[in-house]
Amino acid sequence: MRKLAITTTAIAAIALMALSGCSTRDAGTSGKSGDAAGFAKDARIGVALPSKTSENWVLAGQLFEDGLKAAGFKGDVQYAGASSTVADQQGQISSMVTKGAKVIIIGAQDGGQLGTQVKQAHDAGAVVIAYDRLILNTKDVDYYVAYDNEKVGELQGQALLDGMKKKFPDKKTFNIELFSGSSDDANAPVFFKGAMKILQPKIDDGTLKVVSGQTDIKQTATAGWKPENAQSRMDALLTSSYTSTELDGVLSPNDTLARAIINSVQKAGKDVPVVTGQDSEVESVKSIMAGIQYSTINKDTRALVKHAIQMVQDLQKGNKPETNSTEYNNGVKVVPTYLLPPELVTKDNAAESYANDPKLAPLTK
Repeated sequence: MRKLAITTTAIAAIALMALSGCSTRDAGTSGKSGDAAGFAKDARIGVALPSKTSENWVLAGQLFEDGLKAAGFKGDVQYAGASSTVADQQGQISSMVTKGAKVIIIGAQDGGQLGTQVKQAHDAGAVVIAYDRLILNTKDVDYYVAYDNEKVGELQGQALLDGMKKKFPDKKTFNIELFSGSSDDANAPVFFKGAMKILQPKIDDGTLKVVSGQTDIKQTATAGWKPENAQSRMDALLTSSYTSTELDGVLSPNDTLARAIINSVQKAGKDVPVVTGQDSEVESVKSIMAGIQYSTINKDTRALVKHAIQMVQDLQKGNKPETNSTEYNNGVKVVPTYLLPPELVTKDNAAESYANDPKLAPLTK
């Protein structure tokens, strides 16, 4: 079982996870929440999203607005502001409850600070769905829908190894640096854990050397997922550890940070190392096709939003949403989960991976 016991400022260990092969969609029974007895077809559905730190969050908001409207619901889609983000989201969720939302979908700004708000939602009879980021340390979350984020990390770790072997075929050992996401994001340690499952054995046997020595997630974290923080840290690493040493690869947890890392290296006049990413952002896909950034992860936001809305439709009919994993423990309960599979993308398979994406497909030609 995977246990996610994560505070807002520190990350504890996460137990092993395996994707369950079974899938369930059962008729619901009446109850306060979770086992919804159904509700009106034009009910209000709240969607509380974090601040707009990446393209996928911007896209998600519009997809939720359009998709909920098309399904006949009254969508109430809100983003946390650029500052006071946690307080903004807390207030937005409380407002959704007051307005009578039957389901509240939450992409948490900080999954450890929403316990009061999701309890308020449950007390009012609403169902709570954690979207992309697990809501932690509360029994008042009913479902979780996300991509398999530990698998994302594993793909990133393997891509870093494969990319360096391809770029430096004559090398037997490689110098690398590690970056991870924001400490208030429950997904950040999951990505990092998955990557380190691949990389740690190679660090231990000497194939990989983290020249800075910064391997703990507290050292590698990037506050707020902000690119300026990643670039500042990369600047410092280059100055302190790479004045006469070659940097071969960088584990970056997403595309926004990958581009900041690359920018730092280029400004220092050094050759760009192998850099991983995630989210398939437009500028990163362009960079990959130009041979600069090495990889990203295709986590199609359209598919994730579609499944979240499908969960709402199931609940509206009085049915339990489909789940395929019982491996996510938020510290208090095992949260019924539906996981979608991520896909590694490099220049070699980008055209195939994005063939059905009208925005990204043209970039691969």
